[in-house]
Amino acid sequence: MQFDPVLIPPRQTAMTAAGFWRHQTINHFLDQALQNCPDHTAVVAYRSDLAQPLRLSYRALDVQVDRIARGLKALGVGHSDVVSWQLPNWWEFIALSLACARIGAVANPIMPIFRQRELKFMLDFGEAKVLIVPKTYKGFDYEAMLGGMRVDLPFLQHLVVLGGEGANSFEAMLQRDDSPVLTGPGLAPDDVVLLMYTSGTTGEPKGVMHTSNTLFANLHGFIEAYGLTQKDVILGASPMAHLTGFGYLSMVPLILNATTVLQDIWEPKQALEMICNEGITFSMASSPFVVDMCNAAEAGAPVSPQFANFCCAGAPIPPVLIERARRVLGLAVSSAWGMTECGAVTITEPSRTNEKSGCTDGRVLPGIELKVVDVDGQPLPNGQTGSLLVRGSSLFGGYLKRPHLNATDVDGWMDTGDMAFLDDEGYVRINGRSKDIIIRGGENIPVMEVENLLYKHPAVAMVAIVGYPDARLGEKACAFVTVKPGHSFSMEEMSRYLSDNQVTRQYHPERLELMEDLPKTPSGKLQKFKLRESAKTFAA
Repeated sequence: MQFDPVLIPPRQTAMTAAGFWRHQTINHFLDQALQNCPDHTAVVAYRSDLAQPLRLSYRALDVQVDRIARGLKALGVGHSDVVSWQLPNWWEFIALSLACARIGAVANPIMPIFRQRELKFMLDFGEAKVLIVPKTYKGFDYEAMLGGMRVDLPFLQHLVVLGGEGANSFEAMLQRDDSPVLTGPGLAPDDVVLLMYTSGTTGEPKGVMHTSNTLFANLHGFIEAYGLTQKDVILGASPMAHLTGFGYLSMVPLILNATTVLQDIWEPKQALEMICNEGITFSMASSPFVVDMCNAAEAGAPVSPQFANFCCAGAPIPPVLIERARRVLGLAVSSAWGMTECGAVTITEPSRTNEKSGCTDGRVLPGIELKVVDVDGQPLPNGQTGSLLVRGSSLFGGYLKRPHLNATDVDGWMDTGDMAFLDDEGYVRINGRSKDIIIRGGENIPVMEVENLLYKHPAVAMVAIVGYPDARLGEKACAFVTVKPGHSFSMEEMSRYLSDNQVTRQYHPERLELMEDLPKTPSGKLQKFKLRESAKTFAA
């Protein structure tokens, strides 16, 4: 694959001179651990189908990484080839990330929730050479799904099945003892190291390209803001196929030579037990995780005094939840805001959590700049809402094959698509989205894609999907639909239709409202803001 991260060269000199781009890859930090603390625990992996967790020291992890890297080379994977995997939070996820870095390949983690529709696009668009999937996870047979798709995936040369049997099993293909010795070009700091898809308003996912420099610039600032060290033990429960999980729950512990504790299926009571048993000190996820842990603790699950800090991103945090987490869990919940394109841009410092997390989304980490502008691109005074722009060290290298969508100007400012205002201390508050996305439990729902599909249903005349508040997930989705004369449409029919068209369950609206007509302007433009106001009454 030929990558063209066009947003990297214009920043090289300035970011290097300022010290934000340190020109280190993850290989450097693994080598550092092998030299200084090879027997320190790197990964503790809890799996729902195993009685005991697997524990890997840095020395043992390196052995696995080397075998997987050599296995990938034996499959013909070379520098800048894309390796995709659709795995839960298993230790193999981290090992694959490191193995790709070792041979200069590009890691492309994909959320396990995706099915044929999304997978075909992502694998084709990224020209993935190898795909690794579990045999089964949460009762779903990934091997069977991919077996039926192979004819439609011309770039995919190898399917590897973790937990499978026979010639295409993970053990047979990526853990062989007779794989070749590693040779060839290594990973450079400005090479694309991560390809991660994000949902947007175009109806198709966009491939975000990150280099080691753009990814780690943000992680170093995050580490400093939270005062994290090698002594920390970090809970990896949020999906690692999101940038939150990949960067802050997988890469941050490796940078620190610290320990990651993985949970593959979220279960709050078990999570609290793990936190106590493993001495976990920190984690990061969306607010539903905090709600669930509070509920579990109030139901009798144990609480650990060592679990001190939690970074919460994906949606604004209700102040009542911050107070509840402090009271029930003894946990400081800090607000944050970011994007796949630039990582966690803003956070609220732990020392100001009580004061700021409930009313702001934090302030910028080092190496990042924000500004709020009006419709003419002119900066607005503090307190006034406008379009939020961002630039700096952690901004991505661009969208794969779609540089025209990068939304950056000649000065490097990217339009985030969010509406926001700044307070007098530089803390930002996201208070709207110009992009048509619903964020449900930290997961972006591509509204246009689902709407366009529903328009093809023979009974649907018009459809508009909007979000409405939910106490646990932040937002849920409601589909407002007008029905063609002589037809009928129901919640059951909508769910069946979306499932038949291979739309992942997490994208299905939770509510359907049938209307005689949808509100429109005199010129016929749909007034979604009126529907959002109506949907607020559905809030749980």
